[in-house]
Amino acid sequence: MALLMYTAPMTEASRPDARVADALPDHWADRLLPPAARPYARLMRLERPIGWWLLLLPCWWGLCLGQIALGGGVPNPWYAALFVIGAIIMRGAGCTLNDIADRHFDGQVARTRLRPIPAGQVSAVQAFAFLIVLCLLGLLVLLQFNWFTIFTGAASLIVVAVYPFMKRITYWPQAVLGLAFNWGALVGWAALHGGLSLAPLLLYAGGVAWTLAYDTIYAHQDKEDDALIGVKSTALKFGDRSLAWLALFFALAILLIDAAVWLAGGGIIAHCGVAGAALHAAWQLARFDADHPARCLEVFRSNRIFGLIITFGLLLDSLLT
Repeated sequence: MALLMYTAPMTEASRPDARVADALPDHWADRLLPPAARPYARLMRLERPIGWWLLLLPCWWGLCLGQIALGGGVPNPWYAALFVIGAIIMRGAGCTLNDIADRHFDGQVARTRLRPIPAGQVSAVQAFAFLIVLCLLGLLVLLQFNWFTIFTGAASLIVVAVYPFMKRITYWPQAVLGLAFNWGALVGWAALHGGLSLAPLLLYAGGVAWTLAYDTIYAHQDKEDDALIGVKSTALKFGDRSLAWLALFFALAILLIDAAVWLAGGGIIAHCGVAGAALHAAWQLARFDADHPARCLEVFRSNRIFGLIITFGLLLDSLLT
């Protein structure tokens, strides 16, 4: 218990009620949790649920598409619930690892300077202990699946572990994030099939392209600070050409996801879901403003809707087949 108790001198930033810049206002984690638990909730980004949604949705895509390939019906509700729990836990683990790795950078960026470690709410050692706990909980969730799915899910940890360091060596850390955040598309399919085929691989590739789009939008919030401290991103690499690159990434995402639907035997409803997501992507492109951080955050968060449109299309197609 002593390891998880906060003992550093109290400052304005280190107060347990100090809120990170892009957190949802008046979130339940900031209102209902005991003060000592709030820094750990912030390490998990509980008050910013968009992250676990973006990790969860490819899992549901893979599960629903896998059910379509089996002839339709109700996707396994137990698996769907496990994916929710697993997404929240493993997103929290990934964010905790990221904060440990970036603790010397975060204090220099306006948006991240109140994260728990740079704000002095928890130490790096305390955060690492919390990371171990989260990984053990994630393992318990993963052990509910078949062995192929267990090994497939465990393999994602390699990508998760290297992602926090990519922004130091490449302008494409968003591509590595895409590899990590869309692994659930493979896991969701494997949970039903006990193996993989071309359809889930195309679905996964489409998800990676989607992440390149939404995380480039997100990265535009920090581009000035990133340039000053030497951190790389696609937002810095693309600069004034970002809109064209975003259009390319969204187009690739739509084409690859729709190809996956076709290969899995999806019907018109599933294809309509992908078409609806394409319309939402067009709205994002029209709304995007690279020099307006609040607009970038708004558009980034809207990608939950993009992912849910595809999910509902796949689910309805499976149920009505």
